[in-house]
Amino acid sequence: MLRWAREWRGLSADAAGRAVDKTAADILAWETPNSGAAPTVKQARRLADVYGRAFIEFFRTAPPSEKPADITPDYRQHREVQSSEQAWQLRTLQEWATSQRLNTLDLFSTLGEEVPHLPEALRASVSDNVENVALVARNALDFPASQQITIPRSARDKFPNVLRAKFESAGILTLKHSDLKKIGARGLCLAHDILPAIVYTSESPGAQAFTLAHELGHVLLRASGVSDKEPYARLVSARRPTVERWCDRFSAAFLMPKDALGIIRPRPVTPLAQISNEEIISLADLFKVSKHAMLIRLVNLRYVEPSFYWERKRPEYIREEEDFESFARSKYYGSRYRSSLGDLYTGLVIEAWNTGKITNHNASEFMGIKNMEHLFRIREEFNA
Repeated sequence: MLRWAREWRGLSADAAGRAVDKTAADILAWETPNSGAAPTVKQARRLADVYGRAFIEFFRTAPPSEKPADITPDYRQHREVQSSEQAWQLRTLQEWATSQRLNTLDLFSTLGEEVPHLPEALRASVSDNVENVALVARNALDFPASQQITIPRSARDKFPNVLRAKFESAGILTLKHSDLKKIGARGLCLAHDILPAIVYTSESPGAQAFTLAHELGHVLLRASGVSDKEPYARLVSARRPTVERWCDRFSAAFLMPKDALGIIRPRPVTPLAQISNEEIISLADLFKVSKHAMLIRLVNLRYVEPSFYWERKRPEYIREEEDFESFARSKYYGSRYRSSLGDLYTGLVIEAWNTGKITNHNASEFMGIKNMEHLFRIREEFNA
């Protein structure tokens, strides 16, 4: 059982030993039948914490018959050098997202409500033109470009929340998890015809918006996947997998519609050698995207010569993104649970709780909250 738990966690004997202040030889001796060596109760409890298993499982006579979840297609560029720890983190993240999706389906059933079905228009293939698909998707989500452009610039940091609300109203469970960064990923999609789930992480608002729209592309294709950590350069790279390149181009077309951009800034007869930083910022602010995404969109639509991006601006934008520090955590600890799980999920928990369909204890388990004070405050703020 000790060996099974360690291998399930994806740790070497050396890594497990370091985690509990023992040597690899000690770990292997504990795992060897009839070696005469065994951990103390305190050491075994520490191992259980490190392995992410229940301490009581160590007393089983055989490992549980768990079938590991099938990992979604992994589109990360450097996945071949990932550590066993990163592989375990990816599996854990996917299992977390899967659990939240199953919980959501369970909550709909408990409430006697029908699970929202994706609009039929939200379906595409990689052979479809992304500009046309993006326009159809906007219509299906009731999100005209004018609505995006008229969001006050002072509220541009909230734009990812606007997208999230649009997605959830269409029946897409939209989750947020900071651990995606640890595995060098930006997004995760579990594509299903009913209640697909996407996960994004904490980045600059512009990068979050691009990731959300990219994962929407995966939903349209019904193509599950783990997306790479570098967003915008993929728009101009022919080396990316077909699905990723399509989703990148869809994201750009969705967030910066060609027709809307053409009205605001008519395309020149021939691509310009350069464009002012002020104009890039102005357009990026208008569409609530990053300067990086805006300039690549202008390059791809032949407003600007590619050399201006590659030679002049790309190094600058990469440095800015590397230096970006995510927003500070919410002052109120409990609100982070709602931020992670989203309003669709949280609202179902609150509704089931308010109507007596689930108990206080059930509600805390669904939300992953141990402190009931946080739970009551979330309900109070959600109902406000």
